[in-house]
Amino acid sequence: MSTVGYGKPSRGGDDPWGLVPDEAATARALLDGSGRITHWNDGARRLLGHTAAQMLGHSAAELLADPVAATATAPSGDERPMPWRGTVELRHRDGRRLTVRLLAHRLQQHEDGSEGWLLVSPLAGTERTEEDDQLPRPAFLYAPNALALYDTEIRLRRANHAMEQVIGLTEDEARGLRLSEIGGKPQSIELEEQLRQAMESGRPRDVRTRLRTGGEPREHAWLGRIAPVWDTRGELVGVALSAVDISGEDRAQARLQLVNDASRRIGSTLEIGRTALELVNVCVPRLADFGSVDLLATPYLHGDAPPSLENGVLTLRRVAHRSTREDTPEALVETGQVWDHAIASSPVRAVLSGEPVVLHKDDPAFHTWAEQEPLRARHARELGVHSILSVPLSARGVTLGVAQFLRYRRPDPFAPDDVLVAQEIVTRAAVCLDNAQRFTQERETALALQRSLLPQRLPQRSAVQVASRYLPAAGQTGVGGDWFDVIPLSGARVGLIVGDVVGHGVRASATMGRLRTAVRTLADVDLPPDELLTHLDDLVLRLSEETGGEETAGDIGATCLYAVYDPVTGACTVARAGHPPPVLIDPETGGATIMDLPAGPPLGLGGLPFESAEFSLPEGSVLALFTDGLVERRDQDMDEGYRVLHEVLAAPAVSLDARCGAVIEALLPSGAPGDDVALLMARTRVLNAAHVVSWEIPADPASCGVARKDIDGQLTWWELQEAVFTTELVVTELITNAIRHASGPIRLRLILDRTLIIEVSDTSSTAPHLRRAAGFDEGGRGLMLVAQLTQCWGTRYSAGGKTIWAELPLPDSYAGFDGSAVR
Repeated sequence: MSTVGYGKPSRGGDDPWGLVPDEAATARALLDGSGRITHWNDGARRLLGHTAAQMLGHSAAELLADPVAATATAPSGDERPMPWRGTVELRHRDGRRLTVRLLAHRLQQHEDGSEGWLLVSPLAGTERTEEDDQLPRPAFLYAPNALALYDTEIRLRRANHAMEQVIGLTEDEARGLRLSEIGGKPQSIELEEQLRQAMESGRPRDVRTRLRTGGEPREHAWLGRIAPVWDTRGELVGVALSAVDISGEDRAQARLQLVNDASRRIGSTLEIGRTALELVNVCVPRLADFGSVDLLATPYLHGDAPPSLENGVLTLRRVAHRSTREDTPEALVETGQVWDHAIASSPVRAVLSGEPVVLHKDDPAFHTWAEQEPLRARHARELGVHSILSVPLSARGVTLGVAQFLRYRRPDPFAPDDVLVAQEIVTRAAVCLDNAQRFTQERETALALQRSLLPQRLPQRSAVQVASRYLPAAGQTGVGGDWFDVIPLSGARVGLIVGDVVGHGVRASATMGRLRTAVRTLADVDLPPDELLTHLDDLVLRLSEETGGEETAGDIGATCLYAVYDPVTGACTVARAGHPPPVLIDPETGGATIMDLPAGPPLGLGGLPFESAEFSLPEGSVLALFTDGLVERRDQDMDEGYRVLHEVLAAPAVSLDARCGAVIEALLPSGAPGDDVALLMARTRVLNAAHVVSWEIPADPASCGVARKDIDGQLTWWELQEAVFTTELVVTELITNAIRHASGPIRLRLILDRTLIIEVSDTSSTAPHLRRAAGFDEGGRGLMLVAQLTQCWGTRYSAGGKTIWAELPLPDSYAGFDGSAVR
């Protein structure tokens, strides 16, 4: 007979249920799905007289004394209870009718999925004997479970040997004591109350508790099963307690719960320090008495050369730690500090091997480490550390660092199951830490990009005093598509710009950077605001075409507002492309009003005109330029946003920057806007009339001498005698060019600002060009000379012609001119 496995009878008739002694004491047969006999043992032969050779292949129904009646009364199909038990009338080989107690099991073990049957009937031991009545007492005493019987006063009457080991007392020593008195612990009192409630209710119950068995230092988890006890007359005589040690199951469940909690609690943010702290918070005190997370300065990519062990040590940076004690005596370094680990230490071994490392105080490896790091080893012994577990933080083929756990309060060392749980938790945490590091790197890259695209320090010009705020949309890692800028222009003027690119994140920020660069380039050629927006519109259209299939022209769009303020005249020219109009604060009344501007289409539509509007601003006026994220939110329309903005702007403030902050606080109280926000505020200034002087120059070469005389007198009055020679030379060259190449009236203007500004205007629109003259050329050196003598120079155009301007730096010793003297 071949062995086919318990519960899997073979189709060839092998019987795994026959692998027991006293085979003939049970009549047993196996049937296939059709009811034909496939196995017939010797007990069945003794019962019915048929041999196996006579019965194999025959239908079992042939053995029934009355097949028709049995078929009519037997359950069928899925209605049949499993297993089926009862009595049947069978016919012996000699013709006798036998009443047989039968147990039938339905089997579904065949490889082809067909059913089978196991039929059994006992032949011996069916009658109760005197020996049976003697079994309960020794069975009670030697049962593997701890058993105890208490009377109606919850006082112990009987306890088996297993219970004696649990309570640490013999049955005779504990008899007559209540359970709370036997245990002497709070858990004992609670368990005694459970016994009393079970007896009063008359219903059994299960309870779980933790107790130390007699003399053992470690707690065990117990499942207590309590049941009332009645006598033969039905009277309640006591209560029974059965205790099962489920410490293994309890530890497994605790480990499973620990892993589940780790997956739920670790990685709630993308902050490295917070994620590391969540790891140690999960593991302490449930897994260890102390836990720490240390990271490598440079992550170790598996397959590459191992981390450098300079001078035989590995440097790690502490990111987080936690102890069961408030003062954290185990930590020799604070978070953020770096410290060196010897090569024999468990953290280094874990990092280099990529596997968890356990050190026990009696291990030779522990003593080797103690020799290399005597200070830390002595500290560990003073604390009573007896077990150390180090698990590498590895994710995506990269080792980021190591998590280390210590035990000194818990008496048991780290077991293999503890190592597996720690490895599972640390592996999950490593993925979260890797995500946090990647996010941090990407965020730092994005922030570096944003810092490179936005002005880090606004230029303070004589024309305006400025203050600004920038807030990216919530969840956009600090980058967005809004921008602002303050652009110095010729003639002491200044350009103010605020823009908003469609979308958020790095892509919008990159598009913003291209547009900001384009605006600065266009502003350098002194284009009026409406013309500048027209060129910017063309650029957005080209950017849309360059993106190909990734985006459509409608996806790359932007709004923009550009203003040019002239501190000499107080004039401000503004144009906008689909952007919210600015708010103007009157310096006298303090009232805030929206500037009336032509709307203009958003950038990126193409073919539509832009219009400018010119305003005369008194000195001290405040312009508030902003993007729509400031005044428009999902829970607030733009009209309400403008109303709040007007109220805040009209309120007094100690400074322009304070007013800027008040606007943000009032309109964005949460500090996390749903859209990018850019705010630029500028207070206008007007240059003192004494700082500006102009002359009409006749188109006669002799006028150069007159101009030089006038310049000499003016610079002397401005106390700029050091700049007289250079200024006269530059003016002479510019006037000479105007007389030679232009027509109509020529005008010379000097402006004393942070630099000395020279402007020569004429009616010609021909642009001058800087060129290098050959050795024998009679001309062509004028502009080259101007470029060499001045700080910068350029040309701007107007409806009446052009202006060539140049700026000379003021001498370092110049103390300034207040303009109070009357010339």
